[in-house]
Amino acid sequence: MNERERLLRRIQEEDFTVYETVLYLDGHPRNRKALAFYDEHRKIAKALRTEYEKKYGPLTISENQDLNDWHWIDRPWPWEREANC
Repeated sequence: MNERERLLRRIQEEDFTVYETVLYLDGHPRNRKALAFYDEHRKIAKALRTEYEKKYGPLTISENQDLNDWHWIDRPWPWEREANC
């Protein structure tokens, strides 16, 4: 597994953690420990996504920031095999 794959895997893990915590918070909205856990992992996911996008380009279409060029299509999609080689 190369650096890009590891970083993408970490993003997926943190996103999963955030989504699962959101489901828990739907039923326990005042649980301070869960809220802190959610906030911590949301920040980690955001930092990992920022790192990935600096190195490899946008993960989602909404992250294409350059209005002079459409970088979204310049690289293989994150889920394409050659993107992870």
